[in-house]
Amino acid sequence: MADEKNVAVIVETSNSYARGVLRGIHEYARTRHGWTLFLTEHGRHEFDQSFACDWKFDGAIARIETDRMAQIITEMGVPTVDVSAARLIEGIPWVETDDEAITRVALEHLRDCGLQNFAFFGDPFYNWSVWRQQSFERVLGRPDIIQSRIFNLPLRKEPRVQWWTQREAIRDWLESLPKPVGVFACYDACGQQLLEICRYFDFKVPEDIAVIGVDNDELLCELATPSMSSVIPNTFRTGAYAAEILGRMMGGEKLAGRKYLIEPLGVRKRVSTDVLTVSDPHVAKAIAFIRQKSHENIGVEDVLRIVPLSRRVLEARFRRALNRTPHQEILRVRTHAVRELLLETEMSLSEISDALGIEHPEYLSVFFKKETGLTPREYRDQVRGRSFLQIPD
Repeated sequence: MADEKNVAVIVETSNSYARGVLRGIHEYARTRHGWTLFLTEHGRHEFDQSFACDWKFDGAIARIETDRMAQIITEMGVPTVDVSAARLIEGIPWVETDDEAITRVALEHLRDCGLQNFAFFGDPFYNWSVWRQQSFERVLGRPDIIQSRIFNLPLRKEPRVQWWTQREAIRDWLESLPKPVGVFACYDACGQQLLEICRYFDFKVPEDIAVIGVDNDELLCELATPSMSSVIPNTFRTGAYAAEILGRMMGGEKLAGRKYLIEPLGVRKRVSTDVLTVSDPHVAKAIAFIRQKSHENIGVEDVLRIVPLSRRVLEARFRRALNRTPHQEILRVRTHAVRELLLETEMSLSEISDALGIEHPEYLSVFFKKETGLTPREYRDQVRGRSFLQIPD
């Protein structure tokens, strides 16, 4: 058929992030009659030579992570969208996670825990780790202490690193940090490694060191000790976006070299950040009450009944401790409760409303979208990779 499109999908199948991207590509492709995907199983930084054979492709979506892969894709001479941060081929569209937004979300989560000290654990082999570190430095904005708050694994030419050989150096760095401290690990594997080192040297997690990773790889995060909180990237949208762009390119549009960044969906909180550190005892008591009542329809008036403060004084203390009002904290906690139920259950919007003491499901949908930018259904579908969103121009 004249309108058939044979698309090479050169994306590894070995990790959670890549599989999320693949789900987004597949969802787009199945809505386009005539799209055929060519995919082979391989790991990150590996390249299946079958792509270099005499296959006839109309386009490609690729995680271009090696010079050899870049060479072969260039020789293919077809419209290509890159979904890697390595940037080994200039001049082609690039779809990647928004590292500035990821850093902001991670640090906001640590601040939500009442933490005021922050550190970064990175792996400069990857561009996105470098970019997240740079974002961390901009957000922290303390040039006098910034270098002491950053630890990077050794720079190298190969993807593998014997991180355990750095145990003593990492221990010394952790000991030097002011406690309690929230550590932003550049991705889940680094976060898991850091938690292993904390366990080996008897650092208290999360009481003294709270750790958050990136990618929300369920297996890594749940097998970590303790289980690890993580930023949820919108990998499904990343894949769908890349496929949409490729479709437009195969249709004749010129989109060379443009960068498209995809914001994360939020944070999946687990034990590694399950801590609340607030010095003001009245604010701490109010926050504990709000979180305890996260599945009830409470208001600021209910909070005022358990603390001996006026509303004006309580709001001033909240702003000083957390840079938000009690009302904003209630909305934030309720939004998190909705997220949890959307992620972990199959409850309908009406059932979630009942569980949270909200009379009208429509109100839940309105406030959730205001807080997250997505309706509850869009959020659930994007996290689980079950829905395709049309990409705007």
